[in-house]
Amino acid sequence: MSGDKEKMKKKRDLENTGFTCANCGREVLPLLNGSYRNHCPYCFYSLHIDLETPGDRRATCQGLMKPIDWVYQSKKGYQIVFECTRCGKQIRNRAALDDPRQPDDLVKLAQITNR
Repeated sequence: MSGDKEKMKKKRDLENTGFTCANCGREVLPLLNGSYRNHCPYCFYSLHIDLETPGDRRATCQGLMKPIDWVYQSKKGYQIVFECTRCGKQIRNRAALDDPRQPDDLVKLAQITNR
């Protein structure tokens, strides 16, 4: 592995960490598939910590991101729509339905809706 690729992998590994949910207080494990989990699999809340790309951890807002809806796209699958309770920014993140340790519950996901 080249030096640049190795640095990028280490950076991704450092940013793909577990966390304690700021909404419900439960422990959330990192995903095993190389992606970033930005939300709690129990209450679906998140924190506004990413600015431009998943895992960049550059946002200064740090507001609680409330799950307000979901969408389905053929290429990305189910995505949770979040709205920041502090600044109002809306983002989407893929649901982690296939995570072997803490999968998102599709039934609970379907209950999050503004429809």
